Amino acid sequence: MTADDVVRLFADERRVRVFAAVALGATSAAEVAERTGLAAREAAGALRRLEDREIVVSDAGGLAVSYGRFRDLARAAAGSGPPEDHGTGDERTETVLRTFVRRGRLVRLPARWERRKLVLRHLAQRTFEAGREYSEREVDDRLRTWCEGGAADHVTLRRYLVDLHHLDRQDGVYRRSPEVTALIG
Repeated sequence: MTADDVVRLFADERRVRVFAAVALGATSAAEVAERTGLAAREAAGALRRLEDREIVVSDAGGLAVSYGRFRDLARAAAGSGPPEDHGTGDERTETVLRTFVRRGRLVRLPARWERRKLVLRHLAQRTFEAGREYSEREVDDRLRTWCEGGAADHVTLRRYLVDLHHLDRQDGVYRRSPEVTALIG
């Protein structure tokens, strides 16, 4: 599921209302319809979409929000991985990333060039899908999520990513370089 899929999923007001009802304790489709004010058929359709995406699950206790799945989708939408596991497997790399990347945000850019390159590779891998084309606006929007808190600005990050060949730019279209995946794994 991509960030666009998450946005589309919650772009429908009925699904947002159904999600909120379940998050606030509704445990059955009938309770969801009652709490949201939606017709039973509308509530059931919205609920089915949320269950298909495994954001809402049903078990013996009734309906519940799958907070782990929802958190994973939100991180993917923000272009970040879990803060406690950056997925590199290299202890030195993990330490550098924990120092400069927290909760899916860039704390600051490292002053040392080798560390800076490592953090930028991580950003490229977590933010951009290999082989997918992005407009400059999409690149800027995705990089802005890393910059919340003022650690760096998205324009600087974009320039570094292009200069280091983590992103290829041609005719205003950006694409993640295949070697970024190879370097990080």
